[in-house]
Amino acid sequence: MKKIEAIIRPGKLDSVITTLDQLGVKGITVSQVIGCGNQKGHTEVYRGVEYQVFLLPKVNIEAVVPDESVEDVVKTLSDAARTGEVGDGKIFITDIEDAIRIRTGESGQEAL
Repeated sequence: MKKIEAIIRPGKLDSVITTLDQLGVKGITVSQVIGCGNQKGHTEVYRGVEYQVFLLPKVNIEAVVPDESVEDVVKTLSDAARTGEVGDGKIFITDIEDAIRIRTGESGQEAL
């Protein structure tokens, strides 16, 4: 099993969720986060005063999927989140040793 974590633009959340659902990803966790990367923020003007915004709003999506689904999920997620501009985000993939469904006690891929 692998955990796929994607940090994307908030405006792409609906399309990512829709495509992951169509792919059959059963459970995801979504968090609103702020951060910076290559985009390095932007300059805004408030009441005539310019100021630099370094931390931008992003959305963090997490899903644990079977090993055989990783490539499809990553490609689908990447395609749905891409705008082609700096700041589209990142995808991280990590190994998961085990998963346990608390309600039934199932473990491994059955718990997903």
